Amino acid sequence: MKINLKTANKVTQIYAEAGVIEKLGELAAELVKGRRAAIVSDSNVAPHYLEHIKEILAQSGFTTGAGIVVPAGEASKQPDKLIELWEEFNKLGITRKDVIIALGGGVVGDLAGFAAATYLRGCPIIQVPTSLLAMVDSSIGGKTGIDLPFGKNLAGAFHQPIAVVTDSNMLKTLPQNRYVEGMAEVIKYGCISDAELFRGLECGSVSDEAFVARSIAIKAGVVERDEFDLGERMLLNFGHTVGHAIEKNMGFGGISHGEAVAIGMVVAAKLGVKLGVTKESVPERLIGVLERYGLPTTTSYKATELASAICSDKKNLANKLHFVLLEDIGKSVLYPIEPARLIDELSTILG
Repeated sequence: MKINLKTANKVTQIYAEAGVIEKLGELAAELVKGRRAAIVSDSNVAPHYLEHIKEILAQSGFTTGAGIVVPAGEASKQPDKLIELWEEFNKLGITRKDVIIALGGGVVGDLAGFAAATYLRGCPIIQVPTSLLAMVDSSIGGKTGIDLPFGKNLAGAFHQPIAVVTDSNMLKTLPQNRYVEGMAEVIKYGCISDAELFRGLECGSVSDEAFVARSIAIKAGVVERDEFDLGERMLLNFGHTVGHAIEKNMGFGGISHGEAVAIGMVVAAKLGVKLGVTKESVPERLIGVLERYGLPTTTSYKATELASAICSDKKNLANKLHFVLLEDIGKSVLYPIEPARLIDELSTILG
């Protein structure tokens, strides 16, 4: 599958098929004039793929150096790691004609993407997602960033990759818990815009390849229509307001992003029912499919414990949070609500 994602100033070529990683060098050579490539990976992914990726790029004339490997996990999305990447880019002689390769999951994609967006005021980047979550969500759309002490992804930039190369064969080396984490984002797509996908997930009748392709198509379509997160793209944050708050309270890395989003989706579904927006059967169906894939659906946190992080959410506009709710499976809406009222309403759900 190939999709050309067209945004205001760039076309991102998205490739998704088994074995496509073998064409990475050819694709990179077609897209950039330079022949230096800085490969950013993490300590989990690098042992599986870094040397092979270096060989593939070398066959197309690229100099890569040793590769830049950061510790796996959310803790690497920090300012000090960003500076380390800039330093390594400088040592390798990266210019705006060369390319950054983000080889890894969401953390690597976010960190390397932000480094590429800011080094020399913007260098080309190719995303090579290796986790399910990155394949279906974070590698697409140009959102990059790092965490700050007071919130997740609060420093970042929109920087569209020149290509996304998604090889489903890479899922074979993905640990089961990381696969489960990624399923939260797949389920999210069914919730917000694809009732047929959701039904397939409910009964287990949709293959990995099929739901990856469908998820990519949904995300790419939304990004084309709303690149800078001003309207429709906010719907992709279903479950993320509460999910990010849980992540912050547990210390980034204390719970996986997908697990936190799963809990956040359930909270949002229950809140929607309480507010008269969501069909009453939705929470039970959502909990059922999340549990089918081994995802959590409850939290011990009280609303007041999550209040600070919720109120600093990036969707806070004109003193109102634009909270994502479902009307039904496959149909989502933005619900403007004052932060204080939201916390009061959440208190009836979380205590």
